[in-house]
Amino acid sequence: MLPWTKRPRAHYRNTELSAYLDERSEVEGTYTFSGTAMLNGKFKGAIRSNDTLIVGERAVVNATIVAGCVVIHGEVVGNVVANERLELRGGARLFGDVEAPVLVVDEGVLFEGHCRMTKTRQPELPASRDLSVVALKR
Repeated sequence: MLPWTKRPRAHYRNTELSAYLDERSEVEGTYTFSGTAMLNGKFKGAIRSNDTLIVGERAVVNATIVAGCVVIHGEVVGNVVANERLELRGGARLFGDVEAPVLVVDEGVLFEGHCRMTKTRQPELPASRDLSVVALKR
């Protein structure tokens, strides 16, 4: 490959993996994590994180995904919300709606759905925290 035709490198917040699901695994449920997680197996359910999710080339994910940075190389069926950026790389296949402030799509990607470009979101506060104003009596 000629130097001026290099593909842009994927943007990973942290290159060290904190979790990995290999191609012989099948998981169903809700998955939450911190750090960088890579899925290369089959997953069905919901995925939530403020960090980086990498969907590997052999992955088949049928889930709603909400994460900081999402990089897809495999297949995803479901809606994706990326608070920082979404990258569809190589032979990625995405069937669902996406929402992200930054979207990167390589040539050869299959994307069927709607796209909504948004501003970078602030991390959500835990639901148990009440930030309402309280009147104090003297």
